[in-house]
Amino acid sequence: MDIQANIYCEKDSHKGILIGKGGKMLKNIGSLSRAEIERLFATKVFLELWVKVKPDWRNNEFMLKMLGYKK
Repeated sequence: MDIQANIYCEKDSHKGILIGKGGKMLKNIGSLSRAEIERLFATKVFLELWVKVKPDWRNNEFMLKMLGYKK
């Protein structure tokens, strides 16, 4: 199973925190997420993650609907 996912944050400084020094934090997030998905679906998973900055995305109706937070 191949999964591509975006992680949204509001500021560049948040992006740096999510990625971490040398990408260690993002690697950890990806490894833990992949392991959980593999456990849930009982299959191998290839997970690609991207961190994207979208200012004020939490207050954007379109973004919230697109991400499944609102109907």
